[in-house]
Amino acid sequence: MNGPDEVVDCLGQRCPLPVIAAARRLPQLPVGGVLRVLADDPAAAIDIPAWCRMRGQELVDTSTVDGSPAYDIRRAH
Repeated sequence: MNGPDEVVDCLGQRCPLPVIAAARRLPQLPVGGVLRVLADDPAAAIDIPAWCRMRGQELVDTSTVDGSPAYDIRRAH
């Protein structure tokens, strides 16, 4: 897999701000595009996958980038 199409840096932000940022940015990507959300709030590990399930978007990967959690979301529709 190639890298993400866009990256949203939410490091230092408390949930739900990373989810709100993803919800605002993802519709601007084409269907199939991948948005990487950098979020170090521990709640993001629960909130971002839950938001993806609720909205029908695909969480394709959870990784660590430069020591920070990263969530890759593919726009499904």
